[in-house]
Amino acid sequence: MSNALTLPHLLIIGVVVLVLFGRGKVSSLMGEVGKGITAFKKGVAEADQPETPAALSEPQRKDEERKDKA
Repeated sequence: MSNALTLPHLLIIGVVVLVLFGRGKVSSLMGEVGKGITAFKKGVAEADQPETPAALSEPQRKDEERKDKA
C-alpha cells in the first residue's frame, strides 16, 4: 500500500482543519501567509537592485562623499 496522500486524504484533512479552527481563523491565517510572501518578494526585489546614492541613508551618503573627495 502506498504512503502517499491522495486527493480524498487531503480533502478529509481540510474538513477537519475547518471544523477545528473555523472558517474565519483559516482565512485570516491564509491572509497573513499571503502578506508574508508579498513582503518576502518585495525584499528580494529590493536586494537585487543596485544601490544608488538616492537609496543610501544619510551616513552612507556622507561616507561616499568623503571617499569621492579623497
